[in-house]
Parts: sequence; C-alpha cells; structure tokens
Amino acid sequence: MNRIITVKGIGTVKARPDLVLITLNIESQMYEYDQTMELAAKSVNQVISAIESIGFDKEDLKTNDFNVRPHYEQYTDENNNYKNRFNGYLCEQNLTLAFDLDTKMISNVLNALAKTKVNPGLDIKFSIKDETTISEELIIQATKNAKRKAEILAQASGVSLGDLITIDYNWKDLPLFSPTNYNLSDRRLLREAQVPEIEPEEISVNDRATFTWQIKS
Repeated sequence: MNRIITVKGIGTVKARPDLVLITLNIESQMYEYDQTMELAAKSVNQVISAIESIGFDKEDLKTNDFNVRPHYEQYTDENNNYKNRFNGYLCEQNLTLAFDLDTKMISNVLNALAKTKVNPGLDIKFSIKDETTISEELIIQATKNAKRKAEILAQASGVSLGDLITIDYNWKDLPLFSPTNYNLSDRRLLREAQVPEIEPEEISVNDRATFTWQIKS
C-alpha cells in the first residue's frame, strides 16, 4: 500500500497599487434603433474628445462591454394590472481608461468627463500593472508553505518525505484590486473636483495549491 501525504499550500502577497482603472457606464436610449445607435456614438465621441483634451489617445479607452436591447416600461392599466410596453431601445457601453497612479490625473479625467453631456456612471479602482510577477510569487509562496507543512507533519510522525507525486493547482484570474473605495457620484462636484493626495490600501491576495508526496519510513 502506497503511503502518501497530501498538503494544501497557501501563498499570500501584498503589493502597493500603481494603476488606476476608471470604468465608465454609458447608457443611451431612444425610441428608434437608429436614433439610439446615433446617440451612443455621439456619447462615446464626447468621452473620447474629453480624454484627448487632457493628453490621452483614443486607443487608451477600451471597450469592455457593448449591449443593445429593446427597453420596456411598466405601467398600470385601467384595471390596476401591471403591464409592460415597448419604450424604445437601450444601448449600454462599458469603457475603461487605465493609467499610472497619479492623483492629479484622476482629477483631470473627472473634470473633463464632467464637462461633457454624457454623465456616465463611474467606477474607480486601484490595481497593479505587473500581474504576472504577483501570480508567480503566489505560486512560489504556496509551494514553500505546502512543503514546510509536509516536512513538519512527516517529522512529527517519525517519517520522511519521498518523491513529489502530484500538484493540483487551479489557474484563475486573481482579484488584484485595492479595497480602497473611491466614490464621487455627484456630477456637480466633479466639475471642480480636486482629488486630495490619497494612498490606496495595499492589495492583499492569496492563492493555494495542493501537493502530494510519498512517505518514506
């Protein structure tokens, strides 16, 4: 009977944010499809002009999601029954602008957007540029953690570790975002927004992998 030991290793890495991600949600709604698409195009062009005015290129604005669908509104008929009726088309666009962490540039972007007629929904996150290094460091830490645990268990049991048999690791995207919540929802404030110097909280992320070793007497 093969004797084995299976241990789960956990890696934890902390890093200072060095990247700003501003995601814009733009909604355009008109009764006719062609009118909706025209409004959506105009809205995006206004946003592009706004960011170009402060030094960005059109290509810096990335599209995450684009969706057009019929829109319905709910109403009550003469018998007080709730019903839906067609109310045109709704186009939703999600765009992201990423740049090096710079408090003044955040102010510039918000001010430029506030001067447009688009009024997009805003979501501001802080992340890191070098995701690969973080991911690799997590795997290294998880491996060291698992081996150390296995060695302690083997030593306490009066045995020694043999060959490594299996490694079970689930490759996945990691949530590399700072928990710092940044919210400026009032459009009137954005026009004159001067973002104070802030230091986003460190990004703390963990990952795990499972290792199996043979046990030698």
